[in-house]
Amino acid sequence: MIGLRLAALLGDAKHEIVGTTRRPAKGPMLRALGVTPVVVDVFDPDALAHAVATMRPDVIVHQLTDLTGAPGTPGYPAAQEANRRLRIEGTRNLMQAAKMAGVRRVVAQSIAFAYAPGDGARVEDDQLDVAAEGVRQLTVQGIVALEREVLQISGITGVALRYGYFYGPGTWYEVAPKSPSVHVDAAAQAALLAVSKGAAVYNIAEDDGVVSSAKTRRDLGFDPAFRLPERLARKLRSVQSEPLR
Repeated sequence: MIGLRLAALLGDAKHEIVGTTRRPAKGPMLRALGVTPVVVDVFDPDALAHAVATMRPDVIVHQLTDLTGAPGTPGYPAAQEANRRLRIEGTRNLMQAAKMAGVRRVVAQSIAFAYAPGDGARVEDDQLDVAAEGVRQLTVQGIVALEREVLQISGITGVALRYGYFYGPGTWYEVAPKSPSVHVDAAAQAALLAVSKGAAVYNIAEDDGVVSSAKTRRDLGFDPAFRLPERLARKLRSVQSEPLR
């Protein structure tokens, strides 16, 4: 949902970008955005470690998810279990590869709708909903494990971006579905900002009384009203209209 929009912003900011994919067919689309594609599976720790060591990145941006269906669809519980595995095992493999390669900074996708219930807008120091049950428990377990891996490895500055529900191009929703939400362009901008500043946890959402993004605005310069410049949006539409081969 967010990777291609982030790639467009990173390229526009003159970063050299390497993008991983499990599907070789995505290579031409990534190259069209100025991204060097690397085919690797995050569940193959040896191959992943080799890929990261070969690429020698200054920063890793971890936006991996494995959600094949929207909430309320028949396959959603199974998708949540797959996503939980990715967040736990995949993140562990990625962070170990980063440590072995001497990577100093990792920015990772977390979520802003995993907080325990409470009064007022949730801030980054509030507790996550570890007592949740059912499908939500899978979500929270994955997030707790992901953030622990990203934030607690010595020698690596970790940043966990707790996104609201995505809406906008390429997502499941055209408009904000519920609180907390964030437009996918603003989410991509937050990741771009976090490549070069900040540490620890940040809420990335529109300020609607459910979560507060005040810290993110102050520390990163986050703007929830940000949208891709039309020239970049047009380039993305062109790239995405090409069939995968």
